[in-house]
Amino acid sequence: MLELYNTLTRKKEVFKPLHKGVVCMYSCGPTVYNYPHIGNYRAYIAADILRRYLEYSGLKVKQVMNLTDVDDKTIRGSREKKIPLGEYTAPYAKAFFEDLKTLNIEPAFMYPKATEHIDDMVALIRTLMKKGFAYKAGDGSIYFSISKFGDYGKLAGINVKKLKAGARIQADEYDKKHVNDFALWKAWTPEDGNVFWETPAGKGRPGWHIECSVMSMKHLGKTLDIHTGGIDLVFPHHQNEIAQSEAASSRKFVRFWVHNEWLLVDGKKMSKSLGNFYTLRDIIKKGYSAKAIRYALLSTHYRQQINFTFNGLKASENTVRGLADFVRRLESVEKGDENKKISALIKKTEKSFEKAMDDDLNIAAALSSLFGFASKINIFMKKGRISKKDAAAAIGLMKKLDKILGILEKDDESLGKKEQGLISEREEARKKKDYEKADRIREELKKRGVILEDTPRGVIWKKIK
Repeated sequence: MLELYNTLTRKKEVFKPLHKGVVCMYSCGPTVYNYPHIGNYRAYIAADILRRYLEYSGLKVKQVMNLTDVDDKTIRGSREKKIPLGEYTAPYAKAFFEDLKTLNIEPAFMYPKATEHIDDMVALIRTLMKKGFAYKAGDGSIYFSISKFGDYGKLAGINVKKLKAGARIQADEYDKKHVNDFALWKAWTPEDGNVFWETPAGKGRPGWHIECSVMSMKHLGKTLDIHTGGIDLVFPHHQNEIAQSEAASSRKFVRFWVHNEWLLVDGKKMSKSLGNFYTLRDIIKKGYSAKAIRYALLSTHYRQQINFTFNGLKASENTVRGLADFVRRLESVEKGDENKKISALIKKTEKSFEKAMDDDLNIAAALSSLFGFASKINIFMKKGRISKKDAAAAIGLMKKLDKILGILEKDDESLGKKEQGLISEREEARKKKDYEKADRIREELKKRGVILEDTPRGVIWKKIK
């Protein structure tokens, strides 16, 4: 049975969905004011691995991921470029979806936008005011009164007893030194330009935190099974989500809070000033494959910090290529002795992989079992102790486990007529024992981005960058 570490209780707990067979899962998505950096994609891949494993285990997952298209950052950006908010955010939203596809992240059930849920937000805010959890300030903004919510601070481990009553903060993002009443609705100011809505809550726009509460509960219900996000969102964002959601509904908002740790670059926090700030597109432009990037971001346990380095990324490139080559060699098996040990090895590997994943998604142990399997099968192949049937079974296991990992799906690879001709010409040269010519052709193919591997079952080619 899957056990997940719950940030709220600070311990591992056996996970069972509230409704049999169906998991309601909400993942904090991007603020579409810029291109997401690789730290953001660490969070999205962590959620993707969790979702894939839940589905692998036989559960149906209804995942919702929001797009924050109105907040302090998006408004500031649109004002600086002197274009409407929607025109400013659209290209970043488009790029985000392109990046998800590039990284082979499974599409969510729904991607609601904050600007499409303003009426719902106003309705929730009015409910909070009627129940005494929110109040209107002198400037027309509406705030949540954290002193009225008894469990405020539990998720983030904050003691709110010493807070000054009535202290308020309007900014969307702030740290633990500013534990004050937070804005649900921000009254219009000249700095907002033409970004505002005329509503029963007044002329203005929503605060960041109310957006996720509304979108998650509208599309998944008042109690969610799982809420994912980066550790940086625990406070204030997720803490505020709990307060406003539970105050409005009088129900538990989220059963399991699953947070991933930071991504560092060369041991330091990513920062443009340090020159170590990278988007996915920056890294791909350097010649690295999307599969290698995906592997680099998933191969460390989600609750451990990742130290991203380009040397590490090169190692990930080799690892992914090695697994792909392993499957290619299995596919080339035509003859060989049937080996009863392989069936037992497949069952053992599958069981150990699942046991590791059941332990709070222990990806390191799961990958270790996979690499051990590949190593032993490689030995059998070298000795000819594997039949075509055995190879097919081994490929079946690799494909089954890759439903979780998402790193082995074949690229749309094909060779041009020139490359195909060179391979045929080389084979003829080898038959005539003209090894000098065969070597020259091998080098020519390598220059064209194609490398060859001669095996007892024939030549295998693969493309390189």
